[in-house]
Amino acid sequence: MGAHASAEPVRVVLDCVRRIVRALRESSREAERRVGVSGAQLFVLQQIAAGHARSVSELADRTLTHQSSVSVVVQRLAAAGLIARSRSPHDRRRTDLRLTARGRSLVSSAPPLLQERLIEAVRQLPPARRLRLASALSEVVDRMQLPGGAAPMFFEDRGRRGGPRAASRSPRRRLARR
Repeated sequence: MGAHASAEPVRVVLDCVRRIVRALRESSREAERRVGVSGAQLFVLQQIAAGHARSVSELADRTLTHQSSVSVVVQRLAAAGLIARSRSPHDRRRTDLRLTARGRSLVSSAPPLLQERLIEAVRQLPPARRLRLASALSEVVDRMQLPGGAAPMFFEDRGRRGGPRAASRSPRRRLARR
């Protein structure tokens, strides 16, 4: 057996992580190329368009991310004129979200996103297996001593080109500036 046999499961895990990350990155790049927003931004727009989320809190639940992470994306989309925010007439503490005409147009021409398939694939696992997967991944993160706190949405880093200025330009014009 030796070291080779014990390395094989590690290789399989790393290959699976690499494939998922690569596919998510390619999906995000395709969204940015076709409609001028990141995959995370498009994912949020699609959730609002589908009527699944009307507030930042509902978006966080629907996108399975922390409220602070989705709030960053909402701010960028609002600055880009793709969503509008308004005080809820029913609860003044709540801010309602809706797509603007420009946001609806962008969603209608957008490519499908891999995040939905990833979420659905995990949800389709039997509950005990989902729990084991969550536990194992949490243990890996702990053993790597990664920082805690709210994780950003996939490929939605603070300094990226896909912020509101990039989103407000057409994809062709933005690509021409590179």
